[in-house]
Amino acid sequence: MNDLYTKNPSQIVMYTTEYCSDCHRAKAFFEANKIEYLRVGLEGNEEATEFVISINNGYRTVPTIIFPDGTILTEPSWKELQEKTSAT
Repeated sequence: MNDLYTKNPSQIVMYTTEYCSDCHRAKAFFEANKIEYLRVGLEGNEEATEFVISINNGYRTVPTIIFPDGTILTEPSWKELQEKTSAT
């Protein structure tokens, strides 16, 4: 995917860590609703980590989820994900 580190990816991209409970919840949401997304782990991935920090005002906040329309959600609740995915 050429646009992995962009604010307008061609598909939903979720930046995560293995230990993040919010990341596990977002993954469960996408899978329960059969929504395709690309998962990018920050562990050992300096480019992904720097990208997440750059779009989150210096914070390594996960999950950071970027939608093809340019919407960025950080640490979204199940309800926020429902609202966003039903609107797209």
